Amino acid sequence: MSDRLGFPVFDADNHLYETRDAMTRYLPDEHRGAIDYVDVHGRTKIVVRGHITDYIPNPTFDRVGRPGAQEEYFKVGNPDGKSTREIIGRGIDCPDAYRHAEPRLQLLDEQGIDYALIIPTLASLVEERMRDDPDLCASVIHSLNRWMTDEWPFTFEGRLFSTPVITPGVVDKAIAELEYVLAHGARIILMRPAPAWGYQGPRSFGLPEFDPFWARVQEAGIVTLIHASDTGYTRHWNEWQGAKDEMQAFGEASPFMHAMAQTHRDIQDAVASLICHGTVERFPGLKFALVENGGGWVPGMLSWLDHTWRDMPHNFHEKPSDTFKRNFWQHPFHEEDPRGLIELLGADNVIFGSDYPHVEGMADPLSYRDELVGIPEEDVRKVMGANMMKLMGVAA
Repeated sequence: MSDRLGFPVFDADNHLYETRDAMTRYLPDEHRGAIDYVDVHGRTKIVVRGHITDYIPNPTFDRVGRPGAQEEYFKVGNPDGKSTREIIGRGIDCPDAYRHAEPRLQLLDEQGIDYALIIPTLASLVEERMRDDPDLCASVIHSLNRWMTDEWPFTFEGRLFSTPVITPGVVDKAIAELEYVLAHGARIILMRPAPAWGYQGPRSFGLPEFDPFWARVQEAGIVTLIHASDTGYTRHWNEWQGAKDEMQAFGEASPFMHAMAQTHRDIQDAVASLICHGTVERFPGLKFALVENGGGWVPGMLSWLDHTWRDMPHNFHEKPSDTFKRNFWQHPFHEEDPRGLIELLGADNVIFGSDYPHVEGMADPLSYRDELVGIPEEDVRKVMGANMMKLMGVAA
């Protein structure tokens, strides 16, 4: 139990930094060369299918940003007009605790954290850059998940729960990957809030054709983590800006791109699809944790979903806001006031995550307790740990 807070803490948003062979160690020969690294003017860059990508500025993670370097920026803004480089500052050598499970567990002890989800970082570039080749995409994802079984076991010492990736484009392959990770101890799976790209192009993973997959997820009782990623929405924004940019996870966007990112259209569309296309009606036992997508969009989305229900109640089995409260658990950004979200959804549906050790996260994860001042202590316990413990089936 955490000595600092006096009750168990479960951080729903911790990240690992992949090694160079994370996506290639188990890649079959026919797909060798799909992922590579090259030197560009003295800097190592990752190459995906022959194209150099700047999605991650340092994809080897030999040097990484200081945890929480942007924490103040996200809380108070940028009144001095500093550049992203000035805000982030100098990097640090990547600690072993960001690379491997055992030292990470020791770090959690130092931080006063009892349990944590461990989420990949570089993996979020894969699906968008392989969307037109679902077989290759599934192969790279499987290679990554096999690497995780070596370096970040899906359940480690009953305290670390790493999140294998499922790419849903080809249903049979998605089910096979789900069976693989379940057989290796997974308690949670990771998906991006984006259309599934199969052999016939994009479509929502909430459509009935994906029901065999969701039926197995429900049967297994496993949690689905929907985490911010490269969802492909930059392609849509490029049309408005007349550009051909790719998403850059830590880059400095144009004012238009920055503004559009604040709308969180991708996660809203994903949730709306799961509700409006009836996925959570057909499978009411599904459990979705929405992590690092913010929470400011939730009141507006539930309002217009309920408005749709009032217009056509015959197309819903219940009011969408009630569906949301049953099937979804929401993680607000650390810079957002969580009180309104707790009031809207109830304390049982809000979860804590620090985004450690990313630069936009928290340097001291447990300092989030300060954001909950004035909230009943029992509700603080739920948000800081008990809700995720219940979701993940962790005994108190």
